[in-house]
Amino acid sequence: MIDDILKDAKIRMGKTAEALENELSRMRTGRAHPSLLESVKVDYYGAESPLSQVANVNIEDARMLTVTPWEQSMVPAVEKAIINSDLGLNPNTAGTVIRVPVPPMTEERRRDMVKMVRGEAENSRVAIRNIRRDANSDLKELEKEKEISKDDLRKGEESVQKLTDAAIKEIDSVLSKKEADLMEV
Repeated sequence: MIDDILKDAKIRMGKTAEALENELSRMRTGRAHPSLLESVKVDYYGAESPLSQVANVNIEDARMLTVTPWEQSMVPAVEKAIINSDLGLNPNTAGTVIRVPVPPMTEERRRDMVKMVRGEAENSRVAIRNIRRDANSDLKELEKEKEISKDDLRKGEESVQKLTDAAIKEIDSVLSKKEADLMEV
């Protein structure tokens, strides 16, 4: 039973760290990256579709993305979707290829992004601590029902704390990597 609680906590903590990585990958640094356009939705014959389902997104160079819609008739719709997104990008169309220059970020904008990244990381840490609290309360419930001994409870709580420390360390690692990426000019 203790193993099940620990396994569940480990899985949930891992998912929290993955969610943070996914969230941070969408945040713009100064460089072009295809994941930058993941949140863009295109009106594809009346249905809102992710850009990746109607076009191919590639990196041309460090500051330029190329978007190639699979249908030539979709070029204006894709261009409009990129303009209307809250990313602040201005696409340029050249025939069937849309070039999206990624402007360099100002120092002030970089600092604001670092604050946002730290906020996201703190939210993830809080989620990890909530998972720890849930696991510990499950262990205490087992001890209260006399299914495990006090020694098992203490060992279980120590194991949960080790999982928590490892997960928070992983979140801090992801955070420091993203901060370095943001502050790089």
